[in-house]
Amino acid sequence: MTLDVGPEDELPDWAAAKEFYQKYDPKDVIGRGVSSVVRRCVHRATGHEFAVKIMEVTAERLSPEQLEEVREATRRETHILRQVAGHPHIITLIDSYESSSFMFLVFDLMRKGELFDYLTEKVALSEKETRPIMRSLLEAVSFLHANNIVHRDLKPENILLDDNMQIRLSDFGFSCHLEPGEKLRELCGTPGYLAPEILKCSMDETHPGYGKEVDLWACGVILFTLLAGSPPFWHRRQILMLRMIMEGQYQFSSPEWDDRSSTVKDLISRLLQVDPEARLTAEQALQHPFFERCEGSQPWNLTPRQRFRVAVWTVLAAGRVALSTNRVRPLTKNALLRDPYALRSVRRLIDNCAFRLYGHWIRKQWIGKVMAYV
Repeated sequence: MTLDVGPEDELPDWAAAKEFYQKYDPKDVIGRGVSSVVRRCVHRATGHEFAVKIMEVTAERLSPEQLEEVREATRRETHILRQVAGHPHIITLIDSYESSSFMFLVFDLMRKGELFDYLTEKVALSEKETRPIMRSLLEAVSFLHANNIVHRDLKPENILLDDNMQIRLSDFGFSCHLEPGEKLRELCGTPGYLAPEILKCSMDETHPGYGKEVDLWACGVILFTLLAGSPPFWHRRQILMLRMIMEGQYQFSSPEWDDRSSTVKDLISRLLQVDPEARLTAEQALQHPFFERCEGSQPWNLTPRQRFRVAVWTVLAAGRVALSTNRVRPLTKNALLRDPYALRSVRRLIDNCAFRLYGHWIRKQWIGKVMAYV
């Protein structure tokens, strides 16, 4: 039995699933998972478009234990989504249906797709573009934590974009309720975004466990990745990558971070604290100076003398920019081969091609070897 089902298919449990098909008309596939498919669907009565996640839960694909685990995880996810419904930066669960063979979850249709795909196209984002994304993400995390919910799988793939480039946090499959003082021990999430305490907990039976602070570590990894175009913790050998995470080994290396502000570097360093007790909370992170520039600019109350000086500085600056532009030397092949990463436009082109070729980011030290064959 395949996941590409339609109302014309003769499902043994059609009577239990017909409510979904009577209300929605499934269309083209817009995403796939290990045991699920995501389709665009149309609400028959209104014509409004949504996205439906269809999960196959049959003995042909899963063992009885796995079947029960998937059903229980989906029910838990559904319960959490209904609890957080209405937040502007969390995906909205519209409907849910469960039959003996399939489970249907209907969500908002996020036409711009994943933040991960958007980042892949642009390679790296500016601080100006990153600021509202991270503010929205931290507001969603703050809301979850205030409701005693920990997400445990924050990453660009689970952040969706709507038509207005506003984000919605999605995929609550690993989310769970966590009461104050309660700790978790389960190893789950995505390797590059796992907090040190999750890894240490899985290796040490005496470890006290981890809490909602793991979400803030993941936020730090996401912020770093958006600005650098590559994750802070990465190595071809996963064991070495995990060691880097547990020791908090990362660098603001050149040239990716040369034009980034000290303010955003400070925020990242406060989120990527190995000690969860020293890590910023979501509320504290939102109060960081990095987000102050989000507020509307205040009018300047300048005296006539100050306005004259500003005008003079503006003219002088414009003249210097024009002069420096005229002095720019043309790009030569030798200059490009000597240091291709020195130019941002070339750097983004190289990173984008490398990502599409290898399926992950590669370190800039290898670029010289690649350019030798150009």
